[in-house]
Amino acid sequence: MTDTLYDASLLERFAGDLFVAAGLEADKAAAVAHYLCEADLMGHATHGLALAGWYLDGIGSGIMTRSGAPDVVADKGAAVTWRGRRLPGAWLTSEAVKLAADRAATYGVGTVVIGDSHHIGALAAYLSIATDRGLMVSIYSSSPSGAQVAPFGGTRGVYTPDPAAHGIPTPDDPILIDISASITTVNMSQYMASRGRQFEHDWLFDAEGRPSRDPAVLEQGGTLAPTGGRDHGQKGYGMALHVEALTQGLAGYGRADAPKGTNASVTVQVFDPALFGGAEAYLRQTGWLADACIANPPVPGGDPVRLPGQRALALKRQALASGVQLREGIIESLKPHAERLGVSMPAPHQQQRAAR
Repeated sequence: MTDTLYDASLLERFAGDLFVAAGLEADKAAAVAHYLCEADLMGHATHGLALAGWYLDGIGSGIMTRSGAPDVVADKGAAVTWRGRRLPGAWLTSEAVKLAADRAATYGVGTVVIGDSHHIGALAAYLSIATDRGLMVSIYSSSPSGAQVAPFGGTRGVYTPDPAAHGIPTPDDPILIDISASITTVNMSQYMASRGRQFEHDWLFDAEGRPSRDPAVLEQGGTLAPTGGRDHGQKGYGMALHVEALTQGLAGYGRADAPKGTNASVTVQVFDPALFGGAEAYLRQTGWLADACIANPPVPGGDPVRLPGQRALALKRQALASGVQLREGIIESLKPHAERLGVSMPAPHQQQRAAR
């Protein structure tokens, strides 16, 4: 990993300039740039600017739609369904969380379902849109065009890692949960394979269903292991079936339609505690739970217990103060795109500070 640091706002402006130059509408470009950089700030390196080159290729090939709005399939007040028209997933998802939050303020719960979106990146990056307003949020995602995880006991991929993220406000920092129905992800496996590295544990299966730690098996008919692995993979299997139904099922568009190219389905649900047992009562409960977890005695020789999202928020604060440390090769991979599109490359944070 490189030790070069970049100013967060400079990186975001660079990414936004790339996407505008590639043809995205300004609001879409800004959203994609912001949430890719947000993922890097939070330490989700495989879902940050590492995806920018792929997104730019998708814009150029027409797989990602450059402009416009989603089609409204249904709007029942508390429940909204969009056909995303393969618009940028970061823009669609962030707009969906905003809308769901607004509807929750009226109905207590707001749900927005999106079918036919482009890739949406790291789910955790969108949670603060709601938690900053004191709202609880859940985001689910699946990719109808991908099939890298086999049903428990099977050997052929049927569905994707099917992540779910949950933002839980507390009296202090929110709890930010980002998990998936597979032990690892496609992006992480591709990263490990590109470096010739193996996982520390058997997080994959080869084409014959044998446990493996070699990410290269994915290119040879292998699959990602479901959460729970060989012993309890029915838990991840069950989670995946739920996410698939909650996203593609409610959207009315998914695997049964055999979509081609990069495709995602997303469901966002936001709760306003004020319209249930009350905002103060909610925070009293979540605050007690958070305090009890943090105060729990760690295993002998282990680190203190921390809450999901605690490390990500600490990394973000450090990156905003001192600069973003990108994984080696990410900036270099964007240089050809920048040259082609006439966008200036970002200067490292150290040079940027010296120029001020």
